[in-house]
Amino acid sequence: MEKIKKQIIFNAEQLETSCALLNNGKLEEYHIERSYDDPVVGSVYLGRIVNLEPSLQAAFVDIGVGKNAFLHYWDMIPATFDLDSDEMKPVDESALDENGKPKKKTGIAEKLRMFLRTSAKRSKQLRENEKKRRKSKITVKEIPDLFRPGTELLVQVVKGPIGTKGARVTTNISIPGRYLVLLPYSDHIGLSTKIEKSSERSRLRKILKELDIPEGMGMICRTVGEGRKAIYFQHDLNLLLDTWQRVEEALEKPQVPAVVYSEPTLLERSIRDLMTEDINEIVVNTRDAFELINKTLNKFGGKRLASKVKRYDRPAPIFETYNVQQQIEDIFKREVPLPSGGYICIDETEALIAIDVNTGKGGGKRGDQPEVILETNLEAAEEVARQLRLRNIGGQVVIDFIDMRLTKDRDTIYKHMRKLVKNDRAKTHVLPLSRFGLMEMTRQREHESLKDTIYIKCPYCHGSGHIKSEISMSVEIQRRLHTVLRSNRVKEVRIIMHPEILNRLKTQDEQLFRDLESKFGRALSFRADDSIHHEEFKLVDPVSGKEYR
Repeated sequence: MEKIKKQIIFNAEQLETSCALLNNGKLEEYHIERSYDDPVVGSVYLGRIVNLEPSLQAAFVDIGVGKNAFLHYWDMIPATFDLDSDEMKPVDESALDENGKPKKKTGIAEKLRMFLRTSAKRSKQLRENEKKRRKSKITVKEIPDLFRPGTELLVQVVKGPIGTKGARVTTNISIPGRYLVLLPYSDHIGLSTKIEKSSERSRLRKILKELDIPEGMGMICRTVGEGRKAIYFQHDLNLLLDTWQRVEEALEKPQVPAVVYSEPTLLERSIRDLMTEDINEIVVNTRDAFELINKTLNKFGGKRLASKVKRYDRPAPIFETYNVQQQIEDIFKREVPLPSGGYICIDETEALIAIDVNTGKGGGKRGDQPEVILETNLEAAEEVARQLRLRNIGGQVVIDFIDMRLTKDRDTIYKHMRKLVKNDRAKTHVLPLSRFGLMEMTRQREHESLKDTIYIKCPYCHGSGHIKSEISMSVEIQRRLHTVLRSNRVKEVRIIMHPEILNRLKTQDEQLFRDLESKFGRALSFRADDSIHHEEFKLVDPVSGKEYR
């Protein structure tokens, strides 16, 4: 069996930092961060409610960045964070003294406890509000009475600004670390649902219960924590508690709105989220980025992984050397080829993403045979899952697979797709194929798609991809001339248009315009203007220059 080589390639530039995850040289994930990107998903803000919109069941919150953030009423109700248990965190018996009272705590957790006991009024008020909110089990109907305009509250960005919409936020705060996710306002303890082995879940649950964490706080064990010793979790928790103390300190400042926690840079997030044991090497092209990566590895207790980090110093651009640049350019192509000769077509629309699967050259004489169709559909499923990650596509996705007559083949595709999206860090839900061979799925949208990040709408066609043909413009000009030439005050008309339109008028349609001159007894002259839009034209008086309306 071929050994898989996994690499993380960083390209740090002045305006943009990008990260490519390669699997045997094939691009599997691609992320970019630009110097002006703000707000970053995961950042926490102290905001103020500007207004409530009952029809939308949402509040709009001023977080001090761009447009007011959108806060749905459901995101103001305490969440369960997809935990495997919703029970309160039990007190660890080993943490009690002989009289049954909690032992004296030390270290980072105790430092934070002391700070919270002596913290400023705002911090105490926010924590008290959270306690009431969770104990009373509020409903959506009660939100307008509890959260009035002007109310201060902590919110976290869960979806960045997309198009004309502001960021989406939640009041359910969670701070991710390498192995744990800290829940500063929830005392739940949970494990990632992707950790399936029952014995490992029991071992991890025991470790989490023994960790020293302040009262009223909770945590979730991330998938990467599987197989790790207790010391890794305590170290990670200490980092998270230290981070949260800085948030509490920021709350003492009078400024509102304000950012109180910023998600780390792309370099740091990639090491935190992508760096697993099966990564063979990390390659980075600048000294500053190289030092930051090593510092981040050291922070998360990954000193032994430092040997995998390499500094790239060749003259050729790093993405060209590792054949990443060409693969990035291929991301935006509408047609994506499949190994068997088939291909998929991806069309992004406002409402959904439509993906069509075709046999292409792979069809031939055997193209209608069940095994060929199944093979093509399996390849398509793998490529669709990859493209969704690469393009950062979110929302509703509809895939039109090649029709399969056998029920077992349709089930095979459904199970295969579920397996493929299982390790996608964005939440993805897949439905079985319909009677028409369509598969519906939804993928969590946190940011703009990669296409929307890199491209802007064409100012010429306004994003439609189409402009009117020359013959259509000729018809419009003739219609407009019929209206203008009826006036007795008009003696002569000059038509100003795009050169390509003029070429049509002087060749195929020349006689039509001569007929107009004869019919109305008016002179027509023509002029090309490169600066005028293909779909625009002007009818003007050649003497005064006045435009006929």
